[in-house]
Amino acid sequence: MDDELQTTNALLESWPALTPEQRLEAFERIPRAESDDFFLELQPRDQAALILALPVRERRIWLRLLAPDDATDVIQEVPEEERAGLMAMLDDTARREVTALMAYKEDDAGGLMSPRFARLRPEMTIDEAIAYVRRQAQSGLVETVHYSYVLDFEQRLLGVVTFRRLFSGQRGQIVRDIMRSELTKASEDMDQEQLAQLFSEKHLLAIPIVDETGHMKGIVTADDIVNVVTEEASEDIQKIGGTEALDGPYLEVGFLQMVRKRGGWLAALFLGEMLTATAMGHFEKEIAAATVLALFIPLIISSGGNSGSQATTLVIRAMALGEVRLRDWWRVVHREFASGLTLGLILGGIGYIRILLWQSLGWYDYGVHFQIVALTVACSLVGVVLFGTLAGSTLPFILRLLRLDPASASAPFVATLVDVTGLIIYFTVASVILAGTLLK
Repeated sequence: MDDELQTTNALLESWPALTPEQRLEAFERIPRAESDDFFLELQPRDQAALILALPVRERRIWLRLLAPDDATDVIQEVPEEERAGLMAMLDDTARREVTALMAYKEDDAGGLMSPRFARLRPEMTIDEAIAYVRRQAQSGLVETVHYSYVLDFEQRLLGVVTFRRLFSGQRGQIVRDIMRSELTKASEDMDQEQLAQLFSEKHLLAIPIVDETGHMKGIVTADDIVNVVTEEASEDIQKIGGTEALDGPYLEVGFLQMVRKRGGWLAALFLGEMLTATAMGHFEKEIAAATVLALFIPLIISSGGNSGSQATTLVIRAMALGEVRLRDWWRVVHREFASGLTLGLILGGIGYIRILLWQSLGWYDYGVHFQIVALTVACSLVGVVLFGTLAGSTLPFILRLLRLDPASASAPFVATLVDVTGLIIYFTVASVILAGTLLK
């Protein structure tokens, strides 16, 4: 048994690297006792591909193994022309449930929920409630029995009873006596990212989903939300990296699709970087008069871009975790101003000492005015790092205010923005400090 389990775990780990033919062959070799659990461990995309690869007579077995919300995810992953055939393989109850779930947007709480949950009436006795929950569990119409939800005759949610509370109740009590009427619930149109935050805050195993009139529609369980968190994190990381979110695993995304996802952003960033050449052209006379300034251009713009990328990444992540909201923008700006100024002074000090040290050791000759060159670089670093930090921290708030995804304020985008402004800050500072010496 242990050997079989190790083999199954090894197959799960290697699954993404296998071809469709290798996956089907490996799956058919799994012992029947292990195959159900293995299939349920796969992601919906992989389950859908595997079902379509199986003979038609076998598809029904695996599709009916899935809970309604999981079956919905699988059916949404297959091509449009295959969906009707898979829907026909479900029993009448499951087909109605899946049809109802597919009416919700994929990113809404309603699209994640399972309509199979333990139900109780408030007037039931404890013994009746226990027997009723047992019958529901045995019928397969309950996804989880950690909580039982108390509904009235119109299916409005009245309260919740934990399994522990139910079994520890006194014989003469009724469900209304032991239920908790104040409970965490979510609307069916709540965004999945907000729902994930709710799970994180409340530490629950399941959250009931209700419509606007309070009628209970289903539950979302913690294992459902784990996939959401992974999906949202992957999407945010890809956007922060300067690319559109991929529609599947890296190795399964087609070449042309990969180029399209990355090419648009790169083209936009390239056009933005062209402004850097425009800015340098504007300061052509300063560069010609003091060629030593050109040595520090990469240092200046990279420092500003790095500070901006740091700030935007920290703020986007804080927003994703619900640690920072729109109303916190002033606190963030105040905090990042102090951080940017301090970091700028640190880098400016390092730059100043570096120029003096190289000059004194004879490693490079910056000319007779090397001290004011060092001062120019130091002051410019303070300004550029401060601006980069402020730009990187405020851009996610602007996007959130415009109802756009803050993750679109990617690190490369912020770096490109700061590159252009960094040059302007650098040469403006140089024109003031070096006036009358190198710049006449």
